[in-house]
Amino acid sequence: MKWQFNSFAQTDLGLVRDGNEDSALAAANLIAVADGMGGHAGGEVASAIAINALAQLLPVISDPEIDIDSREDLFLNITYEIDSQILEKSKQNPELAGMGTTLTALNISGNNVELLHIGDSRCYRYRDNKLEQLSYDHTVMQELLDQGRLTPEEVFDHPQRSLLTQALMGDSGLDPILVSYEIKADDQFLLCSDGLTNVLSDYEIGKIIESKSGDAVITALIAEVKAKGAPDNITIIWAQVTDKKVSSEIKKLGAANE
Repeated sequence: MKWQFNSFAQTDLGLVRDGNEDSALAAANLIAVADGMGGHAGGEVASAIAINALAQLLPVISDPEIDIDSREDLFLNITYEIDSQILEKSKQNPELAGMGTTLTALNISGNNVELLHIGDSRCYRYRDNKLEQLSYDHTVMQELLDQGRLTPEEVFDHPQRSLLTQALMGDSGLDPILVSYEIKADDQFLLCSDGLTNVLSDYEIGKIIESKSGDAVITALIAEVKAKGAPDNITIIWAQVTDKKVSSEIKKLGAANE
């Protein structure tokens, strides 16, 4: 059985930011969100580098002739390529020094979906009416939570909840996560920047998903974030796994589409 993503994607400035530092990619086999940082210009450049590098990799990892191990190696190693490109761009343009980006991507490989992740953008799976976070937040707050020094409620309201322990910033020392999950029919996935998850709790996100479908899920989530002030850019991909043929269009959003 050949699985593909039937995906819906939107990005929004929010109500405070002047520019969009988020980028996203939506294709039949690959979806990704990157949240840039390092000042308005730098964040845009970094997230666009990440998404454009993935877009260039797409024909290679989508090749049915490639074996699964090679596909995983290529998918994982793209993080080091992105990191190298960010370093090179920073050297060429000193005003971009310190820029970086998160990256959360899902690639369909046979009967599995591979999650590649670094930073605090998130990947959730919605299966059997249950929302489950698959990604791990590379943040100081998550480390304190793991150590039992903070509660989830304290983390959600903490002013430093977005302080990252890992990102693609051109400084090497990367430890990206690559995890494979078996696909089940009707699995649905939510990829998003922290412009969503810093405002809405998992419970609130889950309640909206329960009551909507397709593109309406994203529209409702963004509307709810805006109702609560939307201090950051919001980028969301909502994707259902299907064995039916979907559009071959490769869609880039946000800074990567400029």
